[in-house]
Amino acid sequence: MSDTVQAGMWGLVAGSALLLGAVLGYGMRIPQRVVASVMAFGAGVLLSAVSFELVEEAYHQAGQAPVAVGTVCGAVAYTAGNVWLARRGAQHRKRSGRRHSQPTEAQHAGSGLALALGALLDGVPESAVIGVSLSDGGKVSAVTVAAVFLSNVPEGLSSSVGMRRAGRGKKYVFGVWGAIAAAGTVSAVLGYAVVGGMPAPVVASVTAVAAGAILAMVADTMIPEAFEDAHLAIGLITVSGFLVSFALSHV
Repeated sequence: MSDTVQAGMWGLVAGSALLLGAVLGYGMRIPQRVVASVMAFGAGVLLSAVSFELVEEAYHQAGQAPVAVGTVCGAVAYTAGNVWLARRGAQHRKRSGRRHSQPTEAQHAGSGLALALGALLDGVPESAVIGVSLSDGGKVSAVTVAAVFLSNVPEGLSSSVGMRRAGRGKKYVFGVWGAIAAAGTVSAVLGYAVVGGMPAPVVASVTAVAAGAILAMVADTMIPEAFEDAHLAIGLITVSGFLVSFALSHV
């Protein structure tokens, strides 16, 4: 099996978790506190993966300055895109509660498209680093794949609950997440094919950019949902997700 095919396969595996979460969130009536808890776990997983798989690896490849610059650039780029989409109705795209709910199309025309683009913005950096990781020694980072998969389930779950409450139908919900899973496959392939052959400092910088975008995404979309219906165990659950990912990275 060629490395390009492997990159696409692992990108699809990680992206399919979004569709799995969407099926669970749309088809089941899950208590809000459970949704918040699952999202907190996913946030902890991603925070650990960014720290010990992405930023640390980029630091060893290129040093502190390129990593710092790349991480800031990734966060700025993500935030700019997020602000633009928020003004068009995608501000609460991962929210499933009633206090901060997703708008219906009648409330905000074009919000359906904005939500779809927001999901794409959230998913591309995660998938791209899977392909980039394959360029390092010809073996994909199993920890990165596992971390993205574990965090994608709650993302798809929470967002699909919000979409259902906003009155969006099955075709829209599953169409969006199916398309994002496909886009994740393409992103992983491009991450490997475009970035993989570049010098190590460039690969490190791209990895840092993705890390910054993921960190901004966790802070902007995942943590607010997790703490919207916060209960006393939320912090512990977040730490649990962090430690699970940390343990995987040191197996």
